[in-house]
Amino acid sequence: MRIIESINESIEVKQKILTNTFLISEIRKVAVACTNAFSRGNKVLFCGNGGSAADAQHLAAEFSGRFYYDRPPLPSEALHVNTSFLTAVANDYSFDEVYARLLKGTGKEGDILIGLSTSGNSKNIIRAFETAREMNITTVGLTGETGGNLAVLCDFLINIPSMDTPRIQEAHIMVGHIICEQVETTLFPKDS
Repeated sequence: MRIIESINESIEVKQKILTNTFLISEIRKVAVACTNAFSRGNKVLFCGNGGSAADAQHLAAEFSGRFYYDRPPLPSEALHVNTSFLTAVANDYSFDEVYARLLKGTGKEGDILIGLSTSGNSKNIIRAFETAREMNITTVGLTGETGGNLAVLCDFLINIPSMDTPRIQEAHIMVGHIICEQVETTLFPKDS
C-alpha cells in the first residue's frame, strides 16, 4: 500500500540522518551559530522557493514567535514575505536577484542566512549565498543529497540523504525544529 510505503520512506531518510555523525554534528553547529548570532543582536534570515519558501517562513516564525514556550521574540524573517518587493525586483531586475537584493538592504555582518533548496541549484538562493559571503554573513544550506551548486557556498551544509523532494522537505522541517528547540532552550532555559 502506497501510504505505508511513503511513511516507511520518510522513516528511512530520518534513520539515515540519525546514524550520520557528520550531519548530527552539523545540526549542532548550526544551532550554536544561531544561538551566538542572536546573543550578539544579529538575526537569522531564511529563503526558499515553493514548498521550501513555506518551510522557510515556518521556521522563521518559530524563532520570531515562539517554539515550545513563551519567551522574548528572536529577530528572524523569511526574505520572500514582502510580495511588493519580491514582484518589483523580479520584474525590474530578475527573479534570480530577489533574495540577494533584499539581503544587501537588510543583512549585516554576523547575521545568518539559511537557504532551503532540495536540489541545491536554485539560482536566487545561490545569488543570495554569494552576496552573503561578500557581506560576512554565515550561510547554512538545507539541501538534498548532493548539495547541488549551493554546496560550495555553504559555511554549514545539511544535505539530507535523499533525492526525493517530499522526503527532503519533511527532513528539512525536522532539522529546523531541532535547531529551533536547541536555540530556544539555550537562550531561554526554563526554570526547573
